[in-house]
Amino acid sequence: FLANIRLCTAFSNKFSDLCHMNFLSKPFKEEVKKTISVAVPIMIAQLGVILMGVTDNVMVGRLLGKTALGAAGIANSIAFLIGSIAIGGLSVVAPLISKAKAENNISEINRLHRASIKAALIFGLVLGLIGLITAFFFDIFRQPAEVNRLAPSFLLIIILSNIPLFLFNAGKQLSDGLSNTSVAMYMTIIGLILNLVFNLLLIEGNLGFPKLGIDGSALSTLLTRILMMIAIFLYLYRSNLFKKYLYKKHNLLKNNDLVSYIFKIGIPSGLQFFFEIAAFSLALVMMGWLGEDRLAAHQIAINVGAVTYMTASGIAYASAIRVGEGRGLHSIAKIKLSGNVGFVLVILFMGIMASLIIVLNRNLVEFYIADNQVIMLAMKLMIVCAFFQLSDGIQVVALGVLRGISDVNIPTWITMFAYWIVALPLGYYLGFPMKFDAIGIWIGLLAGLTVSAILNVIRFYFLLKRLKF
Repeated sequence: FLANIRLCTAFSNKFSDLCHMNFLSKPFKEEVKKTISVAVPIMIAQLGVILMGVTDNVMVGRLLGKTALGAAGIANSIAFLIGSIAIGGLSVVAPLISKAKAENNISEINRLHRASIKAALIFGLVLGLIGLITAFFFDIFRQPAEVNRLAPSFLLIIILSNIPLFLFNAGKQLSDGLSNTSVAMYMTIIGLILNLVFNLLLIEGNLGFPKLGIDGSALSTLLTRILMMIAIFLYLYRSNLFKKYLYKKHNLLKNNDLVSYIFKIGIPSGLQFFFEIAAFSLALVMMGWLGEDRLAAHQIAINVGAVTYMTASGIAYASAIRVGEGRGLHSIAKIKLSGNVGFVLVILFMGIMASLIIVLNRNLVEFYIADNQVIMLAMKLMIVCAFFQLSDGIQVVALGVLRGISDVNIPTWITMFAYWIVALPLGYYLGFPMKFDAIGIWIGLLAGLTVSAILNVIRFYFLLKRLKF
């Protein structure tokens, strides 16, 4: 709570232009409308992606119990951690496409699109190998015996499903960068429905399908992601909206330089995502050291936090695209306005989410599981989850607007410091030596998020004063 108070104070003292801007001015209102129009479909699509994991966890928890929930939760977290480098890395492409669009450079958009597909395939092969090794040596995480038995096969299937997910994201960069963000939104909604249906069919073997238990849930995610990948490329290459960007004559243009550039700025951007997700994943591992009840409770609370985070990341993603457009127009004022609007929107949104988490605490927890001991533990963690909403939202938007101006290296070091020097050591110290148990680990996470938010916001406004075109 005090950390969030300090964050608000930092905003009011350091960034008077944000706190005292004219919210009724025409430019501000127009930018809000444009950002929201780009952000809402992205938010829904981002929410849909994370809700696939939530669907898996809810179905596994309800149908198979807390041990299976813990196994699915840690496997999903590890797979998401490994894939986070690619997901964060590919996210730099949409702002680059938005910049090229502002410059009316059609051939560059085509080259960026094809380069992102190559990058996605390379990410898929390299990270897939890492995931394969991780699954075979899963026992290094020192989880309960039954979790160690159930999780590896689930993890292998989810790792395989990351490849079509990366390719879907590569296609998504083109439509999002051109501000046609509803394309991925509709496909993700359909994918979410399909994932639910496949879960129902494969976990317990309904309607003649094989009864696969926890692995059936992972297989449903794989099938859904393959269908989503096929769907987005069919749409992009058959729709008139994208025809001029995909002319065959542009395919003759070499793009290896852009593949290298995507990795140059994409890997640091992916590492930003990785450091945060890794911190939460390691927190999940530490929860396993405390027992199955705490592992399940943590998984429930972190799922709720992940839903709000991914929605806030939609605002960050949209802000990055809007900032990228300002960069293409060579307008520092436009970049600053887009950044300010992103911060205002995420503060309002995450404030509402924090209130809802507090009010609906028990209802949200009981949606996942009926075990009373797990429910009581999860409700305590949900209170901390509510308090770190503001920090989480601000830091992800700060990283987004910095990505929009292709500033990725210093923010990467900031995120590493915030999560690996502040969050995890503090969480371990409070959770184990100080015996605060699960709450101590979560207080450490709150501290890391707050440090990341403050430092990355300072970085954005610092760079605004030095931008030159």
